[in-house]
Amino acid sequence: MSEIVLSGLSFSWPDDTPVFDGLSATFANGRTGLVAPNGSGKTTLLKLVAGVLTPSDGSVAVDGVPGYLPQDLPLSGEPSVAEILGVAPVLRALAAVESGDAAEAHFTTIGTDWDIEERTRAQLDRLGLAGLALDRTLSTLSGGQIVSLGLAAQLLKRPDVLLLDEPTNNLDAEARRKLYAVLDDWSGCLLVVSHDRALLDRMDRIAELYRGEIRFHGGNFTAYEEAVRAAREVAEKNIRNAEQEVKREKREMQQARERAARRASTASRNLGNAGLPKIFAGTMKRTAQESAAKADGTHAARVGAAKAKLDQAERELRTDQKISLELPQTVVPAGRTLFLGEGLRVRGLFGDGADLAIRGPERIALTGPNGAGKSTLLRLVKGDLEPDSGTLTRADGRIAFLSQRLDLLADDRSVAENLAAAAPALPADRRMNLLARFLFRGSRVHLPVGALSGGERLRATLACVLFAEPAPQLLLLDEPTNNLDLVGTGQLESALAAFRGAFVVVSHDERFLAEIGIDRWLRLEDGRLR
Repeated sequence: MSEIVLSGLSFSWPDDTPVFDGLSATFANGRTGLVAPNGSGKTTLLKLVAGVLTPSDGSVAVDGVPGYLPQDLPLSGEPSVAEILGVAPVLRALAAVESGDAAEAHFTTIGTDWDIEERTRAQLDRLGLAGLALDRTLSTLSGGQIVSLGLAAQLLKRPDVLLLDEPTNNLDAEARRKLYAVLDDWSGCLLVVSHDRALLDRMDRIAELYRGEIRFHGGNFTAYEEAVRAAREVAEKNIRNAEQEVKREKREMQQARERAARRASTASRNLGNAGLPKIFAGTMKRTAQESAAKADGTHAARVGAAKAKLDQAERELRTDQKISLELPQTVVPAGRTLFLGEGLRVRGLFGDGADLAIRGPERIALTGPNGAGKSTLLRLVKGDLEPDSGTLTRADGRIAFLSQRLDLLADDRSVAENLAAAAPALPADRRMNLLARFLFRGSRVHLPVGALSGGERLRATLACVLFAEPAPQLLLLDEPTNNLDLVGTGQLESALAAFRGAFVVVSHDERFLAEIGIDRWLRLEDGRLR
Protein backbone atom coordinates (compact mmCIF):
# COMPACT_ATOMS: atom_id res chain seq x y z
CA MET A 1 0.00 0.00 0.00
CA SER A 2 1.91 3.04 -1.28
CA GLU A 3 0.96 6.69 -1.03
CA ILE A 4 2.10 10.27 -1.63
CA VAL A 5 1.82 12.77 1.22
CA LEU A 6 2.12 16.55 0.69
CA SER A 7 2.51 18.59 3.88
CA GLY A 8 2.37 22.39 3.76
CA LEU A 9 3.96 22.32 0.30
CA SER A 10 5.05 25.69 -1.11
CA PHE A 11 6.87 26.45 -4.34
CA SER A 12 7.69 29.61 -6.30
CA TRP A 13 9.59 30.24 -9.52
CA PRO A 14 12.92 32.14 -9.39
CA ASP A 15 11.08 35.41 -10.15
CA ASP A 16 9.02 34.81 -6.94
CA THR A 17 5.85 33.90 -8.86
CA PRO A 18 4.03 31.56 -6.44
CA VAL A 19 2.71 28.21 -7.69
CA PHE A 20 1.73 26.52 -4.40
CA ASP A 21 1.39 27.95 -0.91
CA GLY A 22 0.89 25.54 2.00
CA LEU A 23 -0.63 22.76 -0.12
CA SER A 24 -1.48 19.57 1.80
CA ALA A 25 -2.97 16.36 0.40
CA THR A 26 -2.60 12.58 0.46
CA PHE A 27 -2.78 10.45 -2.69
CA ALA A 28 -3.67 6.96 -1.55
CA ASN A 29 -3.05 3.62 -3.21
CA GLY A 30 -5.04 3.24 -6.43
CA ARG A 31 -5.52 5.25 -9.62
CA THR A 32 -5.89 9.04 -9.31
CA GLY A 33 -6.38 11.48 -12.18
CA LEU A 34 -5.14 15.02 -11.52
CA VAL A 35 -7.08 17.71 -13.40
CA ALA A 36 -6.89 21.53 -13.62
CA PRO A 37 -6.59 24.15 -16.38
CA ASN A 38 -3.21 24.56 -18.06
CA GLY A 39 -0.94 26.78 -16.00
CA SER A 40 -2.36 25.67 -12.65
CA GLY A 41 0.75 23.70 -11.70
CA LYS A 42 -0.08 20.06 -12.47
CA THR A 43 3.26 19.32 -14.15
CA THR A 44 5.11 21.27 -11.45
CA LEU A 45 3.40 19.16 -8.78
CA LEU A 46 4.49 15.92 -10.47
CA LYS A 47 8.07 17.22 -10.69
CA LEU A 48 8.01 18.05 -6.98
CA VAL A 49 6.75 14.55 -6.14
CA ALA A 50 9.35 12.99 -8.45
CA GLY A 51 12.14 15.03 -6.87
CA VAL A 52 12.98 16.90 -10.06
CA LEU A 53 12.10 20.16 -8.26
CA THR A 54 12.62 21.08 -4.60
CA PRO A 55 9.86 22.78 -2.57
CA SER A 56 10.62 26.16 -1.04
CA ASP A 57 8.75 25.04 2.08
CA GLY A 58 6.89 22.00 3.35
CA SER A 59 7.58 18.41 2.37
CA VAL A 60 6.77 15.60 -0.06
CA ALA A 61 6.85 12.00 1.21
CA VAL A 62 6.67 9.11 -1.27
CA ASP A 63 6.12 5.68 0.26
CA GLY A 64 7.78 3.24 -2.15
CA VAL A 65 9.91 3.25 -5.31
CA PRO A 66 8.81 6.06 -7.67
CA GLY A 67 8.60 5.99 -11.46
CA TYR A 68 8.11 9.22 -13.42
CA LEU A 69 7.19 9.69 -17.09
CA PRO A 70 7.55 13.41 -17.98
CA GLN A 71 5.62 15.14 -20.73
CA ASP A 72 8.72 16.56 -22.43
CA LEU A 73 10.49 13.37 -23.53
CA PRO A 74 13.44 13.78 -25.94
CA LEU A 75 12.28 13.09 -29.50
CA SER A 76 15.66 12.83 -31.24
CA GLY A 77 19.20 11.64 -30.64
CA GLU A 78 21.30 8.52 -30.92
CA PRO A 79 20.80 6.54 -27.68
CA SER A 80 19.61 2.97 -28.27
CA VAL A 81 16.34 1.43 -27.12
CA ALA A 82 18.29 -0.58 -24.51
CA GLU A 83 19.92 2.61 -23.20
CA ILE A 84 16.59 4.41 -22.97
CA LEU A 85 15.15 1.45 -21.07
CA GLY A 86 18.13 1.52 -18.72
CA VAL A 87 18.99 -2.15 -19.37
CA ALA A 88 22.04 -1.71 -21.63
CA PRO A 89 24.67 -2.23 -18.86
CA VAL A 90 22.98 -5.43 -17.64
CA LEU A 91 22.65 -6.78 -21.19
CA ARG A 92 26.35 -6.12 -21.82
CA ALA A 93 27.30 -7.86 -18.57
CA LEU A 94 25.10 -10.86 -19.46
CA ALA A 95 26.71 -11.09 -22.90
CA ALA A 96 30.18 -10.99 -21.31
CA VAL A 97 29.32 -13.78 -18.82
CA GLU A 98 27.81 -15.89 -21.60
CA SER A 99 31.05 -15.50 -23.59
CA GLY A 100 33.04 -16.88 -20.63
CA ASP A 101 34.13 -13.66 -18.89
CA ALA A 102 33.62 -14.35 -15.16
CA ALA A 103 34.76 -10.94 -13.86
CA GLU A 104 33.09 -10.06 -10.56
CA ALA A 105 32.05 -6.64 -11.90
CA HIS A 106 29.71 -8.32 -14.41
CA PHE A 107 27.91 -10.27 -11.66
CA THR A 108 27.60 -7.10 -9.58
CA THR A 109 26.02 -5.30 -12.57
CA ILE A 110 23.59 -8.16 -13.21
CA GLY A 111 22.53 -8.55 -9.57
CA THR A 112 19.20 -10.41 -9.65
CA ASP A 113 18.33 -9.31 -13.21
CA TRP A 114 19.27 -12.54 -15.00
CA ASP A 115 15.88 -12.46 -16.74
CA ILE A 116 16.15 -8.83 -17.81
CA GLU A 117 15.87 -9.51 -21.54
CA GLU A 118 12.73 -11.63 -21.08
CA ARG A 119 11.17 -9.01 -18.80
CA THR A 120 12.11 -6.25 -21.24
CA ARG A 121 10.56 -8.11 -24.17
CA ALA A 122 7.39 -8.82 -22.18
CA GLN A 123 7.06 -5.15 -21.19
CA LEU A 124 7.59 -3.95 -24.77
CA ASP A 125 5.02 -6.47 -26.02
CA ARG A 126 2.45 -5.23 -23.48
CA LEU A 127 2.84 -1.68 -24.78
CA GLY A 128 2.60 -2.56 -28.47
CA LEU A 129 6.34 -2.50 -29.19
CA ALA A 130 6.78 -6.19 -30.02
CA GLY A 131 9.71 -6.80 -32.32
CA LEU A 132 11.39 -3.45 -31.57
CA ALA A 133 15.13 -4.07 -31.81
CA LEU A 134 17.01 -3.12 -28.66
CA ASP A 135 19.83 -1.58 -30.70
CA ARG A 136 17.55 0.83 -32.64
CA THR A 137 18.28 4.49 -32.00
CA LEU A 138 15.87 7.11 -30.69
CA SER A 139 15.99 9.12 -33.92
CA THR A 140 14.42 6.22 -35.86
CA LEU A 141 11.32 6.03 -33.64
CA SER A 142 7.99 7.85 -33.92
CA GLY A 143 6.75 10.16 -31.17
CA GLY A 144 4.22 7.55 -30.08
CA GLN A 145 6.85 4.82 -29.89
CA ILE A 146 9.04 7.08 -27.74
CA VAL A 147 6.20 7.71 -25.26
CA SER A 148 5.48 3.97 -24.99
CA LEU A 149 9.20 3.28 -24.63
CA GLY A 150 9.45 5.86 -21.84
CA LEU A 151 6.62 4.14 -19.96
CA ALA A 152 8.26 0.74 -20.45
CA ALA A 153 11.48 2.14 -18.93
CA GLN A 154 9.60 3.22 -15.82
CA LEU A 155 7.70 -0.07 -15.48
CA LEU A 156 10.95 -2.05 -15.66
CA LYS A 157 12.00 -0.30 -12.43
CA ARG A 158 9.08 -2.12 -10.73
CA PRO A 159 7.86 1.11 -9.11
CA ASP A 160 5.36 1.30 -6.26
CA VAL A 161 4.36 4.86 -7.15
CA LEU A 162 3.90 5.78 -10.83
CA LEU A 163 3.67 9.41 -12.00
CA LEU A 164 2.51 10.00 -15.59
CA ASP A 165 2.32 13.42 -17.29
CA GLU A 166 0.08 13.36 -20.40
CA PRO A 167 1.00 9.73 -21.24
CA THR A 168 -1.32 9.45 -24.27
CA ASN A 169 0.16 12.40 -26.18
CA ASN A 170 1.31 11.22 -29.63
CA LEU A 171 -0.18 7.74 -29.11
CA ASP A 172 -2.43 6.30 -31.82
CA ALA A 173 -5.64 4.45 -30.94
CA GLU A 174 -4.01 1.00 -30.65
CA ALA A 175 -1.16 2.30 -28.47
CA ARG A 176 -3.71 4.01 -26.23
CA ARG A 177 -5.61 0.77 -25.77
CA LYS A 178 -2.37 -0.98 -24.78
CA LEU A 179 -1.63 1.77 -22.26
CA TYR A 180 -5.16 1.55 -20.82
CA ALA A 181 -4.77 -2.21 -20.35
CA VAL A 182 -1.46 -1.78 -18.51
CA LEU A 183 -2.91 0.84 -16.17
CA ASP A 184 -6.07 -1.21 -15.58
CA ASP A 185 -3.80 -3.88 -14.08
CA TRP A 186 -1.84 -1.39 -11.94
CA SER A 187 -1.99 -2.21 -8.24
CA GLY A 188 0.22 0.51 -6.73
CA CYS A 189 -0.22 4.26 -6.33
CA LEU A 190 -0.84 5.90 -9.71
CA LEU A 191 -1.06 9.67 -10.26
CA VAL A 192 -1.90 10.73 -13.83
CA VAL A 193 -2.05 14.20 -15.36
CA SER A 194 -4.05 13.96 -18.58
CA HIS A 195 -6.62 15.63 -20.81
CA ASP A 196 -7.57 12.22 -22.25
CA ARG A 197 -11.12 11.73 -20.95
CA ALA A 198 -11.15 8.03 -21.88
CA LEU A 199 -8.10 7.53 -19.66
CA LEU A 200 -9.54 9.64 -16.84
CA ASP A 201 -12.70 7.55 -16.95
CA ARG A 202 -10.57 4.57 -15.90
CA MET A 203 -9.46 6.27 -12.67
CA ASP A 204 -10.68 5.36 -9.17
CA ARG A 205 -10.83 9.01 -8.13
CA ILE A 206 -10.25 12.50 -9.55
CA ALA A 207 -8.10 15.08 -7.73
CA GLU A 208 -8.89 18.63 -8.79
CA LEU A 209 -6.29 21.35 -8.30
CA TYR A 210 -8.57 24.33 -7.70
CA ARG A 211 -7.85 27.74 -6.15
CA GLY A 212 -4.66 26.60 -4.48
CA GLU A 213 -6.01 23.40 -2.92
CA ILE A 214 -6.68 19.82 -3.97
CA ARG A 215 -10.25 18.53 -3.86
CA PHE A 216 -10.87 14.80 -4.20
CA HIS A 217 -13.89 13.35 -6.01
CA GLY A 218 -14.66 9.65 -5.74
CA GLY A 219 -15.28 7.90 -9.04
CA ASN A 220 -14.10 8.52 -12.57
CA PHE A 221 -14.04 11.66 -14.70
CA THR A 222 -17.66 11.35 -15.83
CA ALA A 223 -18.76 11.23 -12.17
CA TYR A 224 -16.54 14.26 -11.49
CA GLU A 225 -18.13 16.22 -14.35
CA GLU A 226 -21.59 15.43 -12.97
CA ALA A 227 -20.52 16.58 -9.50
CA VAL A 228 -19.12 19.84 -10.89
CA ARG A 229 -22.30 20.39 -12.91
CA ALA A 230 -24.46 19.81 -9.83
CA ALA A 231 -22.28 22.16 -7.75
CA ARG A 232 -22.60 24.81 -10.44
CA GLU A 233 -26.42 24.53 -10.40
CA VAL A 234 -26.42 24.89 -6.61
CA ALA A 235 -24.09 27.91 -6.81
CA GLU A 236 -26.28 29.56 -9.46
CA LYS A 237 -29.38 28.98 -7.30
CA ASN A 238 -27.57 30.42 -4.27
CA ILE A 239 -26.60 33.49 -6.29
CA ARG A 240 -30.21 34.05 -7.39
CA ASN A 241 -31.44 33.70 -3.81
CA ALA A 242 -28.69 36.00 -2.50
CA GLU A 243 -29.48 38.63 -5.15
CA GLN A 244 -33.15 38.56 -4.16
CA GLU A 245 -32.19 38.89 -0.49
CA VAL A 246 -29.99 41.93 -1.21
CA LYS A 247 -32.82 43.57 -3.18
CA ARG A 248 -35.32 42.81 -0.39
CA GLU A 249 -33.08 44.20 2.36
CA LYS A 250 -32.34 47.33 0.33
CA ARG A 251 -36.05 47.82 -0.31
CA GLU A 252 -36.91 47.39 3.38
CA MET A 253 -34.14 49.80 4.39
CA GLN A 254 -35.46 52.41 1.96
CA GLN A 255 -39.02 51.91 3.20
CA ALA A 256 -37.85 52.26 6.84
CA ARG A 257 -36.08 55.51 5.98
CA GLU A 258 -39.20 56.87 4.31
CA ARG A 259 -41.38 55.92 7.33
CA ALA A 260 -38.92 57.56 9.70
CA ALA A 261 -38.91 60.72 7.59
CA ARG A 262 -42.72 60.85 7.59
CA ARG A 263 -42.86 60.32 11.36
CA ALA A 264 -40.31 63.04 11.95
CA SER A 265 -42.22 65.47 9.75
CA THR A 266 -45.51 64.69 11.47
CA ALA A 267 -43.95 64.94 14.94
CA SER A 268 -42.41 68.30 14.09
CA ARG A 269 -45.79 69.70 13.05
CA ASN A 270 -47.52 68.28 16.12
CA LEU A 271 -44.89 69.70 18.47
CA GLY A 272 -45.30 73.11 16.90
CA ASN A 273 -49.08 72.97 17.20
CA ALA A 274 -48.87 71.73 20.83
CA GLY A 275 -46.89 74.81 21.93
CA LEU A 276 -44.37 72.72 23.98
CA PRO A 277 -41.21 74.37 25.35
CA LYS A 278 -38.28 74.39 22.89
CA ILE A 279 -36.03 72.33 25.15
CA PHE A 280 -38.63 69.58 25.44
CA ALA A 281 -39.34 69.68 21.69
CA GLY A 282 -35.59 69.43 20.96
CA THR A 283 -35.22 66.40 23.22
CA MET A 284 -38.09 64.62 21.51
CA LYS A 285 -36.65 65.42 18.07
CA ARG A 286 -33.18 64.14 19.09
CA THR A 287 -34.70 60.94 20.45
CA ALA A 288 -36.61 60.38 17.19
CA GLN A 289 -33.44 60.97 15.14
CA GLU A 290 -31.40 58.55 17.26
CA SER A 291 -34.13 55.91 16.93
CA ALA A 292 -34.23 56.37 13.14
CA ALA A 293 -30.43 56.17 12.93
CA LYS A 294 -30.40 52.96 14.99
CA ALA A 295 -33.06 51.39 12.75
CA ASP A 296 -31.13 52.55 9.67
CA GLY A 297 -27.96 50.97 11.04
CA THR A 298 -29.79 47.69 11.65
CA HIS A 299 -31.07 47.62 8.08
CA ALA A 300 -27.64 48.58 6.72
CA ALA A 301 -26.10 45.66 8.63
CA ARG A 302 -28.70 43.32 7.15
CA VAL A 303 -27.92 44.65 3.64
CA GLY A 304 -24.22 44.10 4.31
CA ALA A 305 -24.84 40.54 5.48
CA ALA A 306 -26.92 39.84 2.37
CA LYS A 307 -24.13 41.22 0.14
CA ALA A 308 -21.60 39.03 1.94
CA LYS A 309 -23.79 35.98 1.17
CA LEU A 310 -23.90 37.06 -2.46
CA ASP A 311 -20.11 37.47 -2.60
CA GLN A 312 -19.65 33.99 -1.12
CA ALA A 313 -22.12 32.46 -3.58
CA GLU A 314 -20.31 34.12 -6.50
CA ARG A 315 -16.96 32.80 -5.27
CA GLU A 316 -18.40 29.29 -5.24
CA LEU A 317 -19.52 29.63 -8.86
CA ARG A 318 -16.95 28.37 -11.35
CA THR A 319 -16.39 30.76 -14.22
CA ASP A 320 -17.95 29.64 -17.47
CA GLN A 321 -15.17 29.27 -20.02
CA LYS A 322 -17.32 28.09 -22.93
CA ILE A 323 -17.25 29.78 -26.33
CA SER A 324 -20.61 30.76 -27.83
CA LEU A 325 -20.51 31.51 -31.58
CA GLU A 326 -22.58 31.92 -34.70
CA LEU A 327 -20.74 31.40 -38.01
CA PRO A 328 -23.26 31.91 -40.85
CA GLN A 329 -20.48 32.90 -43.31
CA THR A 330 -19.08 29.35 -43.21
CA VAL A 331 -22.23 27.72 -44.65
CA VAL A 332 -21.57 25.23 -47.46
CA PRO A 333 -24.46 23.92 -49.61
CA ALA A 334 -25.24 20.26 -49.01
CA GLY A 335 -23.48 18.00 -51.51
CA ARG A 336 -21.13 20.64 -52.91
CA THR A 337 -17.77 19.02 -53.74
CA LEU A 338 -14.98 20.89 -51.96
CA PHE A 339 -12.14 18.49 -52.77
CA LEU A 340 -11.78 15.53 -55.13
CA GLY A 341 -8.60 13.49 -55.34
CA GLU A 342 -8.11 10.29 -57.37
CA GLY A 343 -5.13 7.95 -57.33
CA LEU A 344 -3.09 10.22 -55.06
CA ARG A 345 0.43 9.10 -54.21
CA VAL A 346 3.23 11.08 -52.58
CA ARG A 347 6.58 10.12 -51.08
CA GLY A 348 5.82 6.45 -51.52
CA LEU A 349 2.65 6.65 -49.44
CA PHE A 350 -0.89 5.46 -50.25
CA GLY A 351 0.02 2.25 -52.11
CA ASP A 352 -1.79 2.14 -55.45
CA GLY A 353 -3.24 5.60 -54.90
CA ALA A 354 -5.76 7.12 -52.51
CA ASP A 355 -9.19 8.37 -53.57
CA LEU A 356 -10.83 11.06 -51.44
CA ALA A 357 -13.93 13.20 -51.96
CA ILE A 358 -15.01 15.86 -49.45
CA ARG A 359 -18.49 17.32 -49.84
CA GLY A 360 -20.03 20.04 -47.72
CA PRO A 361 -20.93 20.13 -44.94
CA GLU A 362 -19.40 16.76 -44.03
CA ARG A 363 -17.64 16.11 -40.71
CA ILE A 364 -14.94 13.55 -41.38
CA ALA A 365 -12.66 11.75 -38.89
CA LEU A 366 -9.37 10.55 -40.40
CA THR A 367 -7.88 7.79 -38.24
CA GLY A 368 -5.05 5.28 -38.49
CA PRO A 369 -1.76 4.33 -36.86
CA ASN A 370 1.10 6.78 -36.48
CA GLY A 371 3.21 7.01 -39.62
CA ALA A 372 0.40 5.96 -41.98
CA GLY A 373 0.40 9.36 -43.73
CA LYS A 374 -2.60 11.17 -42.20
CA SER A 375 -0.84 14.53 -41.84
CA THR A 376 0.57 14.16 -45.36
CA LEU A 377 -2.94 13.59 -46.75
CA LEU A 378 -4.18 16.77 -45.02
CA ARG A 379 -1.32 18.74 -46.58
CA LEU A 380 -2.29 17.38 -50.00
CA VAL A 381 -5.87 18.55 -49.47
CA LYS A 382 -4.70 21.97 -48.33
CA GLY A 383 -2.30 22.37 -51.27
CA ASP A 384 0.92 22.54 -49.27
CA LEU A 385 2.07 19.39 -51.11
CA GLU A 386 1.61 18.29 -54.71
CA PRO A 387 1.04 14.59 -55.44
CA ASP A 388 3.68 12.54 -57.22
CA SER A 389 0.83 10.99 -59.20
CA GLY A 390 -2.94 11.22 -59.39
CA THR A 391 -5.30 14.13 -59.97
CA LEU A 392 -7.04 16.53 -57.63
CA THR A 393 -9.42 19.48 -57.83
CA ARG A 394 -10.40 22.01 -55.19
CA ALA A 395 -13.55 24.14 -55.23
CA ASP A 396 -13.34 27.90 -54.93
CA GLY A 397 -13.29 28.94 -51.31
CA ARG A 398 -10.74 29.05 -48.54
CA ILE A 399 -9.30 25.95 -46.91
CA ALA A 400 -7.95 26.51 -43.39
CA PHE A 401 -5.41 24.16 -41.79
CA LEU A 402 -4.79 23.95 -38.04
CA SER A 403 -1.60 22.02 -37.46
CA GLN A 404 -0.58 20.39 -34.18
CA ARG A 405 1.82 23.29 -33.57
CA LEU A 406 -0.87 26.03 -33.90
CA ASP A 407 1.66 28.09 -35.85
CA LEU A 408 -0.66 30.14 -38.08
CA LEU A 409 -0.31 33.37 -36.10
CA ALA A 410 2.61 35.79 -35.81
CA ASP A 411 4.14 35.29 -32.35
CA ASP A 412 5.41 38.87 -32.11
CA ARG A 413 1.98 40.38 -32.85
CA SER A 414 -0.83 40.76 -30.32
CA VAL A 415 -4.07 38.78 -30.50
CA ALA A 416 -5.87 41.92 -31.72
CA GLU A 417 -3.22 42.61 -34.39
CA ASN A 418 -3.42 39.04 -35.70
CA LEU A 419 -7.21 39.27 -36.02
CA ALA A 420 -6.90 42.67 -37.75
CA ALA A 421 -4.52 41.08 -40.29
CA ALA A 422 -6.91 38.15 -40.88
CA ALA A 423 -10.07 40.29 -41.11
CA PRO A 424 -9.04 43.85 -42.09
CA ALA A 425 -12.55 44.84 -43.21
CA LEU A 426 -14.06 44.21 -39.77
CA PRO A 427 -14.48 47.43 -37.73
CA ALA A 428 -12.24 47.61 -34.67
CA ASP A 429 -15.16 47.52 -32.19
CA ARG A 430 -16.56 44.42 -33.93
CA ARG A 431 -13.14 42.73 -33.65
CA MET A 432 -13.01 43.52 -29.91
CA ASN A 433 -16.50 42.05 -29.45
CA LEU A 434 -15.47 38.88 -31.29
CA LEU A 435 -12.33 38.49 -29.18
CA ALA A 436 -14.45 38.88 -26.04
CA ARG A 437 -16.55 35.93 -27.23
CA PHE A 438 -13.30 33.98 -27.48
CA LEU A 439 -12.64 35.01 -23.83
CA PHE A 440 -10.04 37.69 -24.64
CA ARG A 441 -11.04 40.76 -22.67
CA GLY A 442 -9.33 43.92 -21.47
CA SER A 443 -5.54 43.84 -21.65
CA ARG A 444 -5.54 40.16 -22.78
CA VAL A 445 -6.27 41.24 -26.38
CA HIS A 446 -2.94 43.09 -26.46
CA LEU A 447 -0.79 40.15 -25.33
CA PRO A 448 1.69 38.88 -27.94
CA VAL A 449 0.69 35.46 -29.23
CA GLY A 450 4.09 34.08 -28.22
CA ALA A 451 3.20 34.72 -24.55
CA LEU A 452 -0.10 32.78 -24.62
CA SER A 453 -0.77 29.42 -23.01
CA GLY A 454 -1.76 26.45 -25.19
CA GLY A 455 -5.48 26.99 -24.62
CA GLU A 456 -5.24 30.75 -25.23
CA ARG A 457 -3.26 30.15 -28.41
CA LEU A 458 -5.96 27.77 -29.65
CA ARG A 459 -8.69 30.35 -28.98
CA ALA A 460 -6.71 33.10 -30.75
CA THR A 461 -6.06 30.82 -33.73
CA LEU A 462 -9.74 29.81 -33.96
CA ALA A 463 -10.81 33.47 -33.88
CA CYS A 464 -8.45 34.37 -36.72
CA VAL A 465 -9.33 31.28 -38.78
CA LEU A 466 -13.10 31.30 -38.39
CA PHE A 467 -13.56 35.06 -38.92
CA ALA A 468 -10.93 35.51 -41.63
CA GLU A 469 -11.95 37.01 -44.95
CA PRO A 470 -13.20 35.08 -46.78
CA ALA A 471 -14.58 32.64 -44.21
CA PRO A 472 -13.29 29.06 -44.61
CA GLN A 473 -15.55 26.43 -46.12
CA LEU A 474 -13.23 23.52 -45.37
CA LEU A 475 -11.35 23.15 -42.09
CA LEU A 476 -8.47 20.67 -41.64
CA LEU A 477 -7.39 19.83 -38.09
CA ASP A 478 -4.33 17.74 -37.24
CA GLU A 479 -4.41 16.33 -33.67
CA PRO A 480 -6.04 19.56 -32.40
CA THR A 481 -6.45 18.36 -28.78
CA ASN A 482 -2.77 17.53 -28.27
CA ASN A 483 -1.46 19.60 -25.34
CA LEU A 484 -4.91 21.13 -24.72
CA ASP A 485 -6.37 20.94 -21.25
CA LEU A 486 -9.96 19.82 -20.70
CA VAL A 487 -11.29 23.39 -20.78
CA GLY A 488 -9.52 24.07 -24.09
CA THR A 489 -10.88 20.84 -25.58
CA GLY A 490 -14.40 21.88 -24.59
CA GLN A 491 -13.88 25.28 -26.21
CA LEU A 492 -12.73 23.63 -29.44
CA GLU A 493 -15.82 21.41 -29.39
CA SER A 494 -18.02 24.53 -29.00
CA ALA A 495 -16.34 26.25 -31.95
CA LEU A 496 -16.69 23.19 -34.20
CA ALA A 497 -20.37 22.88 -33.24
CA ALA A 498 -20.90 26.41 -34.62
CA PHE A 499 -18.88 25.81 -37.82
CA ARG A 500 -21.24 25.35 -40.80
CA GLY A 501 -18.74 24.12 -43.38
CA ALA A 502 -16.96 20.78 -43.84
CA PHE A 503 -14.04 19.62 -41.76
CA VAL A 504 -11.57 16.75 -41.64
CA VAL A 505 -10.00 16.04 -38.27
CA VAL A 506 -7.10 13.72 -37.44
CA SER A 507 -7.38 12.61 -33.83
CA HIS A 508 -6.86 9.60 -31.57
CA ASP A 509 -9.11 11.13 -28.90
CA GLU A 510 -12.25 8.98 -29.15
CA ARG A 511 -14.26 11.06 -26.67
CA PHE A 512 -13.48 14.26 -28.58
CA LEU A 513 -14.54 12.67 -31.88
CA ALA A 514 -17.76 11.45 -30.28
CA GLU A 515 -18.56 15.01 -29.12
CA ILE A 516 -18.17 16.81 -32.48
CA GLY A 517 -20.77 14.95 -34.54
CA ILE A 518 -18.66 12.96 -37.03
CA ASP A 519 -20.61 11.92 -40.16
CA ARG A 520 -17.97 9.78 -41.88
CA TRP A 521 -14.99 7.79 -40.64
CA LEU A 522 -11.95 7.18 -42.82
CA ARG A 523 -9.07 4.90 -41.81
CA LEU A 524 -5.63 5.12 -43.41
CA GLU A 525 -3.67 1.93 -42.87
CA ASP A 526 -1.22 -0.19 -44.88
CA GLY A 527 -1.32 2.38 -47.70
CA ARG A 528 -5.08 2.14 -48.16
CA LEU A 529 -7.79 4.67 -47.35
CA ARG A 530 -10.93 2.86 -46.25
